[in-house]
Amino acid sequence: MILIDGKKTAADIRAELGAEVAAARAEGHRAPGLAVILVGEDPASQVYVRNKERACAEAGIVSFPHHLPATTSQQDLLRLIAECNANPAVDGILLQLPLPKGLDAQECLLAIDPEKDVDGFHPVSVGRLSLGLPGFVSCTPAGVMELLRRYDLPTSGKKAVVVGRSNIVGKPLAMLLARSGRFGDATVTVCHSRTPDLAEQCRQADFLFLAMGRPRCITGDMVRQGAVVIDVGINRTPEGLCGDADFASVSPKAHAITPVPGGVGPMTIAMLLSNTVQSWRQHRA
Repeated sequence: MILIDGKKTAADIRAELGAEVAAARAEGHRAPGLAVILVGEDPASQVYVRNKERACAEAGIVSFPHHLPATTSQQDLLRLIAECNANPAVDGILLQLPLPKGLDAQECLLAIDPEKDVDGFHPVSVGRLSLGLPGFVSCTPAGVMELLRRYDLPTSGKKAVVVGRSNIVGKPLAMLLARSGRFGDATVTVCHSRTPDLAEQCRQADFLFLAMGRPRCITGDMVRQGAVVIDVGINRTPEGLCGDADFASVSPKAHAITPVPGGVGPMTIAMLLSNTVQSWRQHRA
């Protein structure tokens, strides 16, 4: 059984990006820039933002932090986004969600310049993905695909089942798996909470991607022998963090599996940095 180490893979990506940025700066180019907008005092968001800012430093990316009070108005937040759009030193804009009550997250996300949408949430980015055009891909599904590539787990010609249909993970991941290529060309089934006989659908999967957000809901009897199981779920329980898979019963049947924590989670930030560097390459070209 292959234990897919997202923590190490993310560290490798940060090191690769850092080397590229250092080489470009030695030639006189500016560093990539990421504007990080945090509104309010949500403790989990504060932790996420600190982690992202530390990762930026490791990859040679300049972080432009904007920590705003929860009383910030919609107009002021939109004004800040417009300033970041116009700032040539900013290659990517991260708006940390959720926003405090009273603020319209969708309006704010739409206000971000699609060319700086390194989270991959803008409708333009989603539209490019659906058409197979170059663009920013939502960071978690992008991280999943990067793990498949780096562990040489091709999906071409395989049956892939995605459990979860969110706009952030399930839907974009399904589109990526259906794209042409060695790490695409899968026959994709998207399942969710109302799928009849979910267990039977899961048992058909050569590649099983879990993103429902329900702790240990997928058990060993629901998994085909030799399947690749990519667990995107991160659930807080009294015993600590766990995924959507019951790791103890699923892992003995899996050819490869991601642990929780330490699997897909670290890849999300790594791909945010990768998207920022991608934007920087385009802006300095």
